[in-house]
Amino acid sequence: QVQLVESGGGLVQAGGSLGLSCTASGTIFSINAMGWYRQAPGNERELVAHITSGGRTNYADSVKGRFTISRDNAKNTVHLQMSSLKPEDTAVYYCNADVRSTSYYPTNYWGQGTQVTVSS
Repeated sequence: QVQLVESGGGLVQAGGSLGLSCTASGTIFSINAMGWYRQAPGNERELVAHITSGGRTNYADSVKGRFTISRDNAKNTVHLQMSSLKPEDTAVYYCNADVRSTSYYPTNYWGQGTQVTVSS
């Protein structure tokens, strides 16, 4: 079994910065894509940023130029550095990963979520 554990959420003022990390643990052969999603109250979960095993990144238009996703393949970790935060960035942020474990085909996993609150 594989677990994704996020850390780094919290409360920050508008214009500030915050970093999130997510580490995968368990029986892991390889990890394909990793990403961060968020869900605000009353909204659907949405993609924030995505990174392939080769380092190709993709961002939601709302965070381009402000957020940076990166990964450390040796540590099975993905990071999200957030800057110039806005109150509308307030949400629960979830880590997501496609993990090859004991099966040939990857399984998609979610973290438990970490709260990010941006005050105005």
